[in-house]
Amino acid sequence: MTVITCIDDLKALYKRRVPKMFYDYAETGSWSEQTFRENTEDFQALKFRQKIAVNMEGRSVASTMVGEPVTMPVALAPVGLTGMQCADGEIKAARAAATFGVPYILSTMSICSIEDVAAATTQPFWFQVYTLKDDDFMRRLMERAKAARCSALVITVDLQMLGQRHKDLKNGLSAPPKLTAKSIANMMTKVSWGLGMLGTKRRFFGNIVGHAKGVSDASSLSSWTAEAFDQSLDWNRIGKLMEMWGGKVILKGILDADDAKRAADLGADAIVVSNHGGRQLDGASSSIRMLSHIVETVGHKTEVWFDSGIRSGQDVLKAIALGAKGTLIGRAYTYGLGAKGEAGVTDALRIIHKELDTTMGLCGRTRLSDVNQDILIVPEGFHRR
Repeated sequence: MTVITCIDDLKALYKRRVPKMFYDYAETGSWSEQTFRENTEDFQALKFRQKIAVNMEGRSVASTMVGEPVTMPVALAPVGLTGMQCADGEIKAARAAATFGVPYILSTMSICSIEDVAAATTQPFWFQVYTLKDDDFMRRLMERAKAARCSALVITVDLQMLGQRHKDLKNGLSAPPKLTAKSIANMMTKVSWGLGMLGTKRRFFGNIVGHAKGVSDASSLSSWTAEAFDQSLDWNRIGKLMEMWGGKVILKGILDADDAKRAADLGADAIVVSNHGGRQLDGASSSIRMLSHIVETVGHKTEVWFDSGIRSGQDVLKAIALGAKGTLIGRAYTYGLGAKGEAGVTDALRIIHKELDTTMGLCGRTRLSDVNQDILIVPEGFHRR
């Protein structure tokens, strides 16, 4: 039996248990994957300052994100096709997050629908939308989220067009997976995954099929997806989508200080410094190198959160030290979900919480509010402007 002590342990188990098509979907970036790699590698350049003879008793990593109390400043990021990593994956991830006391963000491109997750959970979750052309669909989507008691809307602003991900094209990524000789041969080696999928009716994009005009089954989804994203997106359009929701809004996918200013001026409750996990503009800077400057620019106007590259509680602490008020994890909890279902997501959260708490104490802090850049040794030229 594998002893799970870190996120990499979950990743190794995940790789063995989930079909290659969906493993590669999580473990891929666009084009050459330079940005995908640097998102994690650049964390290693930041070193901690160890402090001794400091009273470490009574530590707490509890915080708030857009006014909501959280056990630690970590939310489960919106991840498409989560229900293909594990049967009913979105439901299992949402339950684990609620029990642990952190927010769960449901993706528009989820397998389980908004209604599925709401019916199977007791705690409000957040909902993520893309900037799509169809106002009627967007309104109905938001109305469904409100009816499900979603307490905040996350608008992804860095996906006007899809960055090319070579592995997904080569694997013929789809939900449900296309049955080819290659995919069938691989899925036959993933017995527990297959049994789980046989036991659920949720195998399509539950928020889209049967809801978007002209999308009644999987065969009509690909043409809709190709035309749905709004390449004419501008700040006025983002403002209209925020008004359409009328509640708490987080804008995700900002990597530039001027863009951060525009987002803050629109009244975003929070912005997420993110390069979409290296899945959009390859060659863009890692998120962690851009964080500090964006915090300096707009941190007094809105909450600045961090996304892209977190694989440990130490990574969370480094982002907090550079000014982030919250963080998002995507791949880290996906590994746990694919490895062990709901229990695996809980494992991922428990690992990150313990690493965050222990490292904070060894850096001489007992509260996140006392954490700042003084706990780090930052190499010259690390921050990008």
